[in-house]
Amino acid sequence: MSTTASSTPPFLNRELSWLAFNARVLEEAANKANRLLERAKFASIVASNLDEFFMVRVAELKHAQAEGERRPGPCGMTPAEQLTAVSERAHELMHELYASVTGDILPALRAHGIDFKTIDRVTEHQRAALETFFHDDLLPVLTPLAIDEERPFPMLASLTVNLAFWLAPAAGQSEKRLAVVQVPPRLSRLIRLNGREGYEFVLLEDVVRLCAEALFPGQVILESSAFRLARDSEVDPDDDGRSFVEALEAELRRRRRSSVVRLEVEDSVSDGLLALLMRHVHVESDDVYRVPSPVDLRCLMSLVDLAGFPALLDPHRLSTTVLTSDEMDDIFTVLDQRDVLLHHPYESFDPVVRFVELAAADPDVLAIKQTLYRTSGDSPIVKALTSAADSGKQVTVIVELRARFDEARNILWARRLEEMGAHVIYGVRDYKVHAKACLVVRRTSQGVRRYLHLGTGNYNDRTARVYSDMGLLTSSPKFGSEVSAFFSALTGYSDPPRFSTLASAPHTLRSRLRKLIDREVRRAREGQDAEIRAKMNSLTDVEMCLALYEASRAGVRVRLNVRGICVLRPGVPGLSENITVTSIVGRYLEHARIFVFNNGGEPEVYLSSADWMTRNLDHRVELMFPVEDATCAAKVAAALDVLLRDTVKARHLDANGVWRLGSPAHDTPVDAQAFLDELAIRSAPSADDTRFQPLTGPGAGG
Repeated sequence: MSTTASSTPPFLNRELSWLAFNARVLEEAANKANRLLERAKFASIVASNLDEFFMVRVAELKHAQAEGERRPGPCGMTPAEQLTAVSERAHELMHELYASVTGDILPALRAHGIDFKTIDRVTEHQRAALETFFHDDLLPVLTPLAIDEERPFPMLASLTVNLAFWLAPAAGQSEKRLAVVQVPPRLSRLIRLNGREGYEFVLLEDVVRLCAEALFPGQVILESSAFRLARDSEVDPDDDGRSFVEALEAELRRRRRSSVVRLEVEDSVSDGLLALLMRHVHVESDDVYRVPSPVDLRCLMSLVDLAGFPALLDPHRLSTTVLTSDEMDDIFTVLDQRDVLLHHPYESFDPVVRFVELAAADPDVLAIKQTLYRTSGDSPIVKALTSAADSGKQVTVIVELRARFDEARNILWARRLEEMGAHVIYGVRDYKVHAKACLVVRRTSQGVRRYLHLGTGNYNDRTARVYSDMGLLTSSPKFGSEVSAFFSALTGYSDPPRFSTLASAPHTLRSRLRKLIDREVRRAREGQDAEIRAKMNSLTDVEMCLALYEASRAGVRVRLNVRGICVLRPGVPGLSENITVTSIVGRYLEHARIFVFNNGGEPEVYLSSADWMTRNLDHRVELMFPVEDATCAAKVAAALDVLLRDTVKARHLDANGVWRLGSPAHDTPVDAQAFLDELAIRSAPSADDTRFQPLTGPGAGG
């Protein structure tokens, strides 16, 4: 039966949509048209994404259920009903993931000389080497933990691999005894065996099992099983008089002791040992995932770095520069003359790094102000900011300490900046600072001038090689004035600024977007051509979906490219028949947020750090900015059009929430990411300014 506006809830379930995104990533792992190590990488990404899903989304549903929430959400399901549906689909997805990995990817890798060996397949010489490794390097790190009435079950860290050992009863006793050994997380999970050619590995936990008698001398080991816990990862610092940093550090320590939301265990585990583990970690049967070895498939990502297998990886791509070498060394002069639009990773992130480095070294630069959400561990941008502060420049950095799973790292380098004399603002209480902005204040012969970078992605030189993002370098006085007001509002006592050009969350972004949508609705009702084209990571905000439904009913064409979660139902008669939704899962992680409103044939183009999610529009500090330079705006719109025309990697969402890969037979195949790669190379200033950059696979969060 076809879906209609009256026969079903108007919104898809957010959590099932999130799992559907991971199913699309898994399709890339299973796709034999992809190169083998790329497929292994996609499998690792699925495993990592599922970890985050349980630690964040499933944990939130469990909180709602525990608090007695019984009201259905916009999708028509209560938290309990959602947990049941999520558990069923997640179990299916885990089964499909392991079927692809153990039944296809690992055997294919073995044929190419990359072999995961079980202990029963190693040679005597290799076994002896493993025993030596165990006694010399591994045994001193291991701590066997007995569990009994006097010694409680240990507080095992989330996502670490552990071994449960069931030992024979002690003399005069009838009960089997349980012990746990944590596999050291700081050691390589894959232990390479000595071999004449290729790569042969055994898992670190299998080495522990091989020599387990050394951990329990004189005891009879009846059974062992690898297992892993995922814990609730929500961070909510208490306002108890401590500094925000101290409160966050305390909350991170609490995270290690939070409740378990998933137990993964080898499928060979006996029912008795599994029941004992479940009782100790306090999980129900729906929270248990029995999987073949290896538990934790994130280890597959390390295979991407193995030398000697170029044919199993996508070719290294050419990351081009939009500036010549001379322009790179004189960016401020370039920006005095024109705006520069960057599209990563097709175009290098180097101009952004160089922008900050030149600002740090330039004696005419008076101040640098920047937001930082996630950055690389050895970030050249952080080094440049540190150097600028050390040289006496006024450096102000708004650091978002609550960037999920990067909190501890952000605290470390934020303190380093502070030690060098930078003004470090540790976020804004109650709001995550997710905006991407850098402001440089510089003396010129015409007086003080402001230079800016505004972007859709993080200031992270590593992820910029695999995340598809856009950024604008400009010296527009209008932009400069408003970004200055934006920073003043974050660092001082200023009221939220009233922008005429920019829009910021949580104050004006939602209303600005509504006005832009409503304008298209008015034009459609007046008989004018009306269209909205938008690209984002997720679409979950109910109000924004309702606005798009209204636009569709008014006759506005709405074309959406949504990488991940989408709760909007497209193609429903009487509701959304003028809306199409596609999602691209490919070599690069689609991360840019682009919004184009037709405006009666004079399109307005916007870039933003914000998805159309309630958290972004109401509970984060975000920026949206217009691309006003005609050349730059045309470049953004053209890239979005290519992505919307993809017929190779794009999946199409139907009214029932099903994503389908494929295109009409008469279409000429369009691989948007490959096309944009080629376009960037053809558009480079000169061959001399093209750089080779090796790339690894994208994470799927962001």
